[in-house]
Amino acid sequence: MSGTLLTEDEIAELLEAHPEWTNEDGGLRRSFEFSDFTAAFGFMTKVALVSEKLFHHPEWSNVYNQVDILITDHDAGGISTNDREWLARVDRLLS
Repeated sequence: MSGTLLTEDEIAELLEAHPEWTNEDGGLRRSFEFSDFTAAFGFMTKVALVSEKLFHHPEWSNVYNQVDILITDHDAGGISTNDREWLARVDRLLS
């Protein structure tokens, strides 16, 4: 289900609240570094569960202890309310 596209001002507010993320390639991007592969994979598993619950899935890659994520709402055609909710839940995983 597609969300409602965020305005540039709403995207700026979202990035202000989540400064580790950047607006790139029509989505929100962040790199994570963990102590080892197991910690990185554990994080990815938690993100996968959040993504399934919200039915909103990232583009991502993992190399050893590094996880790179790009999240965007392909159905809406950019950064949307779905991304806002997903981002908040994923960032809470690190708290």
